[in-house]
Amino acid sequence: MILTGKKISQEAENGNIILDPYADLRVTSNSYDLALGKKYIVYDDEIIDPFKKANFQMHTMPEEGIYLNKGDFILCESAERVGSEHYVPIIHAKSGIARAGLFVHVTADLIDIGSIGKITFQLYATLPVKIVPGMLIGQVSFWVPDGDVELYNGKYQGSEGPMVSKTYLDYV
Repeated sequence: MILTGKKISQEAENGNIILDPYADLRVTSNSYDLALGKKYIVYDDEIIDPFKKANFQMHTMPEEGIYLNKGDFILCESAERVGSEHYVPIIHAKSGIARAGLFVHVTADLIDIGSIGKITFQLYATLPVKIVPGMLIGQVSFWVPDGDVELYNGKYQGSEGPMVSKTYLDYV
């Protein structure tokens, strides 16, 4: 069951949902709008080997933003810390951003219950597009879990910026 915008607001006020910073204007009918942060990552490796730690560069986006060319892929932080120990967050692109040719969260839209931190958006440009820090780029909806809850305590917990793949840690 998905939470309504009103319920998201109530649960954020009660501390059961973390949206920091929080703004009432970002609450929609059944989600909360997320903004693009300033930090982003570009992989250095031509081929990403999921069994090895990747080489990358961390950048800070200027206020005027950056242009992504068709086919560019970067990892960018959300401006907000997001999470919950009571609900399951799911990340979506805002429809206007998707219609502009930008995939915001390529495939990993599920945020584990108990995971709290900045979201790492997986941005993939299908067309040339400009992105700017602070632009509303994604949405998070919250879902009620059914069954015994086991809180996430994995390798991406507490992220304070964009994070590269840590899949290699699954094989150590």
